[in-house]
Amino acid sequence: MQTVFGIDFGTTNSALSVYRNGSVELLKIDELKGDGLLMRSVLYFNEDDEVFAGQEAVDNYVNDVAAGRFMQSIKTFLPNRNFEGTEVYGRKYGIDDLVAVILRKIKLKGEAAVGYPVDSVVLGRPVLFSEDAEKDALAQSRLEKAARKAGFTQIHFQLEPVAAALSFEESLAAGAEKLVFIGDFGGGTSDFTVMRVKGGAFGRSDRRSDVLAVGGVYTAGDKFDSQIMWEKIAKYFGRGAKYRGMGKSELFDVPHSIIHTLCQWHRVPLLRARKTREQIRLIKNAAVDSKPLENLEQLINDNYGFFLFQAIEKAKCELSNQEQTSIRFSERDLCIAEEMGREEFESINRENVSTIAGCIDETIRQSGVDCAGIDTVFLTGGTSRIPLVRRLFEERFGAEKLETKNAFTSVVGGLGASVPLFT
Repeated sequence: MQTVFGIDFGTTNSALSVYRNGSVELLKIDELKGDGLLMRSVLYFNEDDEVFAGQEAVDNYVNDVAAGRFMQSIKTFLPNRNFEGTEVYGRKYGIDDLVAVILRKIKLKGEAAVGYPVDSVVLGRPVLFSEDAEKDALAQSRLEKAARKAGFTQIHFQLEPVAAALSFEESLAAGAEKLVFIGDFGGGTSDFTVMRVKGGAFGRSDRRSDVLAVGGVYTAGDKFDSQIMWEKIAKYFGRGAKYRGMGKSELFDVPHSIIHTLCQWHRVPLLRARKTREQIRLIKNAAVDSKPLENLEQLINDNYGFFLFQAIEKAKCELSNQEQTSIRFSERDLCIAEEMGREEFESINRENVSTIAGCIDETIRQSGVDCAGIDTVFLTGGTSRIPLVRRLFEERFGAEKLETKNAFTSVVGGLGASVPLFT
């Protein structure tokens, strides 16, 4: 019986499953993080030409006084034509090379667990890498190229919400049939599918006729974090700051491009570009209040954007279970303690939620089934726990139809369950 890996390469975290002997098993890939089933999709390059991934990358980044190169949200750049790659300590890495480092480390962990080489993989992919069809195709091509560089020779792709549906299917009793709406919320995308599932149907060769509709939107967990950064935290780093133009008395705002980049955690390292740093230095020297620009320079020089966004994400998660929280972060002489309530969080994210709601409705419309015809709504991913997001489904389908299990590993389990569809 062939052994095949299922890899959920995510914007924030990655996970691994294996299909062998007719069953699926989740494998540990990062013993330094929680239960080991998730690995942060991050890389760290030090000056000794060593490359680390996952929690090991984070730990080395924190402890390395030389401050090497830290990379995150690499998946987000896959559809970006303008991002071919980057240079690290004189060595060029294409975007596929960067992804391949992570996939290779996951592959090696999996092979150590099963005890022999595995060259076949089912990779998850969002419904939309990009709303631009050419960019979407480019992203999948780059991901396939990365998988080949990681050592896989047989590569298949499965839509992430379809994988989540197959994972849900395994929980059904033999013979039980349901029409399920799947909501899969990642860091970069929110993906949906309407699919017929049947208990005991594991291993059927073709499931295309069971998928009634798929939909996706480029709005997910990272967008919520970015909105918090924009509304609550960016003021500490120059949003709203004024400076005088050279030889002029007129006051100007800090360029929107700088603040917009600051508010997207995967783009913060782009502020390290020499031209941008010089622009910030000139603005600081001409600022009415230079402190926020000094904070911005420190963030760039000390490269602590990752940890700042971790504080933001922590506060966001806390609001799923409580009405009030605070965003707390300290670095040098900067001390942030911003209060935020659930009502405020929901207010500043209305537009993001509206975008998601529109995609849910369009997916239902395309399926040809109304909300009453859906038997179960299966939600997966961290954003599915946000009360405002859950209400979207409660209002349309009824709270009694909602199920949430294995929020972070349903997709990877379903990728393993997808193997019989390709073999």
